[in-house]
Amino acid sequence: MSMKTIQFLQTSPEQLADLISIGVKTELQQLKEELLNKNANDEILTREQTAELLSIDPSTLWSWTNKGKIKAYGISGSRRYYKRSEIMQALKQLKK
Repeated sequence: MSMKTIQFLQTSPEQLADLISIGVKTELQQLKEELLNKNANDEILTREQTAELLSIDPSTLWSWTNKGKIKAYGISGSRRYYKRSEIMQALKQLKK
């Protein structure tokens, strides 16, 4: 029998309820922080803003978008928009 099983068997229902409550509260707090951070970074950028952020030529941005290195979003016609959070994530992936 593993140590965790022994600990579980020696835990009262009240203690177990408290442990579950603490675990759920902790997970919810972490999720809340992640969502707040994600929403803060989900600024929508134009092609020009994105190219400037990356210090690249707009033609390079176009090429990266077409190759799938960076995801673009469109509303109408040929307008493309980018999410700051996804741009930053793409940069982190390139570092690895």
